[in-house]
Amino acid sequence: MRMFASALAGALFGLGLMLSGMTDTTRVQGWLDIFGAWDPTLAFVLGGAILPMAVAWRMTRRFASPILGTAFPPPPQHKLGRNVVVGSTLFGMGWGLAGLCPGPALASLSWGGWGGALFLLAMVAGMVVTPPLRRRFALFA
Repeated sequence: MRMFASALAGALFGLGLMLSGMTDTTRVQGWLDIFGAWDPTLAFVLGGAILPMAVAWRMTRRFASPILGTAFPPPPQHKLGRNVVVGSTLFGMGWGLAGLCPGPALASLSWGGWGGALFLLAMVAGMVVTPPLRRRFALFA
């Protein structure tokens, strides 16, 4: 049941990304181009993502555990440190350059062509390479 719920949630998330235009790289880059031909319509998508999550975090206070899981994840930390600043900057730069972030890249795999696949390959390579580099150079300690 848990796997089915996860697959259904993932499919619903991917469908939402496609319908909202988050998988359209030119539209996303238009959203990020504040000083150029800015397209503010994706603000509704971002607001539509934040609102249900805020409600979900509030609902976790009322339940001892999730219906299909063992425990709720801890609430996000509101600590702004070097890791958050550097990571957010790199994420934003990559998002602006490619017009994709991880969720839309996964959602566009079935029809996105080589661009989406190349993005995912680079993302996975970064995930594999970063931990050893961090240990070796003691970055972000």
